[in-house]
Amino acid sequence: MGKTWEYKDLKALLEPFQQTHLLAGWEDLSEEGRARLAAQIRELDLPLIARLFRDRNLPIDIASLVERAVSPRGVRLDSEGAGLSPADAYRLGQGVLQRGEVAALLVAGGQGTRLGFPHPKGMFPIGPISGHSLFQIHVEKVLARSRKAGCPIPLAVMTSPATHQETVEFFSRHGRFGLPEEDLYFFCQGTMPSVDAATGKILLSAPGDLALSPDGHGGMLAAIIRSGTLEKLASRGIKYLFYFQVDNPLVDILSPSAIGYHIYFGSEMSTEVVAKETPFDRVGNVIEVDGRLYVVEYSDLPDELAQKRSPDGRLLLWAGSIGVHIINVDFLFRMYEQVDALPYHLAYKKVPYYDPASGPVTPTKPNAIKFERFIFDLIPHAKNAIVIEVNAAQHFAPLKNAPGADRDTPEHVRQQMIALHRSWLERNQVAVCDGVAVEISPLFAVEPDDLKGRFPPGYRITEPTFFSHTTWVSSAESRR
Repeated sequence: MGKTWEYKDLKALLEPFQQTHLLAGWEDLSEEGRARLAAQIRELDLPLIARLFRDRNLPIDIASLVERAVSPRGVRLDSEGAGLSPADAYRLGQGVLQRGEVAALLVAGGQGTRLGFPHPKGMFPIGPISGHSLFQIHVEKVLARSRKAGCPIPLAVMTSPATHQETVEFFSRHGRFGLPEEDLYFFCQGTMPSVDAATGKILLSAPGDLALSPDGHGGMLAAIIRSGTLEKLASRGIKYLFYFQVDNPLVDILSPSAIGYHIYFGSEMSTEVVAKETPFDRVGNVIEVDGRLYVVEYSDLPDELAQKRSPDGRLLLWAGSIGVHIINVDFLFRMYEQVDALPYHLAYKKVPYYDPASGPVTPTKPNAIKFERFIFDLIPHAKNAIVIEVNAAQHFAPLKNAPGADRDTPEHVRQQMIALHRSWLERNQVAVCDGVAVEISPLFAVEPDDLKGRFPPGYRITEPTFFSHTTWVSSAESRR
């Protein structure tokens, strides 16, 4: 009787939204399969999905917004920091770190599919000599900043349903890379179903399983609050989150300078940016319109505006977002109460699915709509939002593509890591022979000044060398 009632209950839930096809084959499912499908259906926000599909073709008036766009306020590399010197910004930010008011927030819900890596992307071994994973490099940066600050700095890691279990097990297997258990928080982002682009029908990935995908990095807002993670951090006295994405090993995590500028300007959400190399760089453009900052995708920026220049000859819209933010905790709590603070974006994708009538289908062209939220949509709501320019060569090397692609491949990223660490050594009067690879663990040095006085005069590196903890070893030794 209970089983019959459950089926009827689910059917009654789905019928007003023409989604009863999800129950096809119910009788053939095991008890476990029925329970899983029922749980997935009950999690759906069916009115929201219906509204998003209904409004999918409504025009978005980006043009009227970008017509009024000006260069965003903030700090450029060649400026005086708008009243605060880099040294003073560093001291201000370091003071905040020493008071234990900042946590690191790592967004790590992505899999390494495009890399041909069948695991969470953070597990990818990117260290040029050490072979250390992205996760290890990020955690060691947090540990290094914690030691310099003289107080614990927590790390919150956002996973997705596809990566959560394997990520947690990976951290456990490696002893959390030295991070104390009480300073590590995992929370899982939500999902949204893929729908057929023509009909709005929710797709199945297999009998009894909905075709679900992570709800975008903007899903962080709901996930960090619903999981209780933000409340736990706030109870520790955390006031600011340093947000970054897993695929960039060059992020200067918990940068005292960036934190200092964020505090100085009274910003609720600050964004690290790089100067675009060309008007048509494929990055999100940070713009200012009527006193608010926005991020506009490169595909939505009209060519004439993309090419517009300031009187000094530089691009007017020069700021490319790299997915690194400093965000006030109380701002996140406030935004969570605003239902439409983070709108959903629609993407047309090729999504394999299961047709109850004919079996598995592998589409050859985009057949479905995915729904995602983006964290940068919070920026217009933030008071005194600013951009902070960083040097792309020193701060931005996203790992996105498999070997053989034009850019953002493992080889490309490793070369950028080597070049950065070579520059740190040479800045400290260490000679590195041409073509010799070097890699510096964050636990050895998290910034170039950490290398001061570490080498004898005239020190020269003639073979690939990994600087680990307080010692350094050749490439052959490092892999033993």
